[in-house]
Amino acid sequence: MVDGSRESSVRSRQRSRTAMLTRKSSLPVWADAMLRVLFVFFLIGLAVAVHWFDRTGLQDNYDGEVSFLDVVYFTMISITTTGYGDIAPVTERARLFDALIVTPIRVFVVLIFVGTAYNFVLKRTWDKWRMKLLQGNLSGHIVVAGFGVSGQEATKELLERGQDPKSIVVVDKSPDATAAAESMGCTVLSADATRDQTLTDVRVSTAASVIVSAGSDDTSILIVLTVRHLAPDVPISVVVRASDNELLARQAGANNVINPVNFAGLLLAGSCHGEHIADYISDLASVTGRVALAERAIQPEEYGQPMTALKTGVGVRLYRDGQPFGFWQEEAQSMQAGDTVVEIVAGTGTSAEK
Repeated sequence: MVDGSRESSVRSRQRSRTAMLTRKSSLPVWADAMLRVLFVFFLIGLAVAVHWFDRTGLQDNYDGEVSFLDVVYFTMISITTTGYGDIAPVTERARLFDALIVTPIRVFVVLIFVGTAYNFVLKRTWDKWRMKLLQGNLSGHIVVAGFGVSGQEATKELLERGQDPKSIVVVDKSPDATAAAESMGCTVLSADATRDQTLTDVRVSTAASVIVSAGSDDTSILIVLTVRHLAPDVPISVVVRASDNELLARQAGANNVINPVNFAGLLLAGSCHGEHIADYISDLASVTGRVALAERAIQPEEYGQPMTALKTGVGVRLYRDGQPFGFWQEEAQSMQAGDTVVEIVAGTGTSAEK
């Protein structure tokens, strides 16, 4: 009985996750507007036909005769709710027609006009104003190009590390992806990240760093090329899945190239030589682990000291003039101004190691 209720619960969750199929309209803007106008004329024509069919139920207080032009005139002032009173329905059937047919037509026409004005005028004006406002505040932000599995995990990790979600700009063509990013509080742009205009819109030239995870290596490398063209100095991290493309990604301008397949292989290999190695490496990769990796510049009070004397963590690598040195090498025995250290620090896990 318990298994049956559990299976029912699983099925209900699966049904709740079923997404609706959507497709962007293939009609151009002018065709969409034309269809709306034609539909309005159809509704007006329907109202004119109803009034003309029951014109004997109308009374013209001006000359006593109801012509076709009078019907058109009465229909238009009825739909626009003007109602001068010179022509009015006098029979019960005419009033019933006006209440049950003309009134719904009037509502539809008003909704179509309001919806059209919103879509083609108000919404576009609002979106342009809002984009300019957001662009004006974009500086030192992180651009995430591609919000698939890797992009989402990177964004979640950034948020865990204390990054302000408003300073993360997600670029993706998928409405579902941008909706997911927006639900996290990120700034989003539904567009093609390979286009110059798209990256210009998110002010990539003033970004602190760019994360590229487009889902396919060729697209990711093209995005890296575009970013490097627009922002020669911004740090770029990219995900590639084929080892052959790692060199291409670096040649395109990426500072960091991550291959998740190779990384998974390293974890698997490490687990063969010790059951705790993979667990420790996973902790290092996430700020929510028991330990974490941190990178910082050497402080003045640390000049001349060996890297092993760090009080903030365990130093594992020193960078000097772009060159890496291990803690056992001579260069790491006397830290200097301008050095950068990578150290192991306590993570934010609930059972942080002492």
